Amino acid sequence: MAAVEQNYPAGGGSLFQRASFTGSASEYFGIWIVNILLTIVTLGIYSAWAKVRRNRYFYGNTVILGHSFEYHAQGKQILIGRLIVFGLLIVLNILAHVAPLAVLAVWPVLLVVFPWFLMRGLRFNARVTSYRNVRFDFVGTYGGAFKAIFLGAVVTVISVGLLSPIASRWFYKYVFDNLRYGDRPFSTEPRLGALYEAFFTVIAIVIAAVVILGLFGAVAGGFGDRSIGAGMGSISLWHWMVVLIFPIYIFAALYYRATVRNIIWSAAMLDHRHQLKSDIGRRRYAWIAISNVVVTLITLGLMRPWAAVRMQAFLAEHTSVHVDGEIGVVFDQIRSTGSAISAEYLDIDGFDFGF
Repeated sequence: MAAVEQNYPAGGGSLFQRASFTGSASEYFGIWIVNILLTIVTLGIYSAWAKVRRNRYFYGNTVILGHSFEYHAQGKQILIGRLIVFGLLIVLNILAHVAPLAVLAVWPVLLVVFPWFLMRGLRFNARVTSYRNVRFDFVGTYGGAFKAIFLGAVVTVISVGLLSPIASRWFYKYVFDNLRYGDRPFSTEPRLGALYEAFFTVIAIVIAAVVILGLFGAVAGGFGDRSIGAGMGSISLWHWMVVLIFPIYIFAALYYRATVRNIIWSAAMLDHRHQLKSDIGRRRYAWIAISNVVVTLITLGLMRPWAAVRMQAFLAEHTSVHVDGEIGVVFDQIRSTGSAISAEYLDIDGFDFGF
């Protein structure tokens, strides 16, 4: 499934240039099926190298401004990170059986340590990614991660979700404001009002859907009460109402996720000059995500490559950038200062903990 790179006008007559995805489901299926078979044969060990092959394919086929991304991680780095996490889980499982009270003491520590794992994961994934032979980097600190993740979660829970847009802003600013391309910083200043507008829109969608379902259930149940055996029919109907609420919540979550992506990315800049943009259709995004899961389940997983390529192509087509200046000159300047930073990470340090 290949997409043609398109341009569309922005303010002042400038142009945003869209990304594209040049891979295909049939091509990726060959990589995917080999990954699955080797992972099974090696009892899961090959999954680390499978992730490398998968990411190299998707990065290498995501194109913007005529160039694709590159993924430089090695399977052993991912395997080591997974073994550390797996070993930690084994220790916790043993403690749960031998000394249950000890586990209660360990969990608070893990909650505090988790931001560090995520920070290291963001740094690793940035440093193993390059574009036009210039590496990305992530310079976030543990303190920033603690605020963005741990305190954000606490604030969200205490406020019963009402402060979740603020927590979202903390998290995405932590990610973007600490991301670097060579030595050039990314930044984002999403409007809190826009995040709250998205938040309350989703709440309104859920409430409206629940009210409509409730009215329909009440009316249908009322008609059922006039017939013999209405009680059982009415109970069955209300069970169906409860079941139907689940996909409503899924749709609302996907709708919110797409809206937040548009807000965050469209407020992001590189080097305080080059503007990013996301304009994914929220209902279309929800439809693709939900139908991908349904088709994958119906085909017992065989359509998973098609679903992955379909989503990646959609996201790429609705992501774009406006470069302030002549493209060749801009990237020559970045490369001239970013090359030394790139060389520093040719031997990549760190592990991917999978968070």
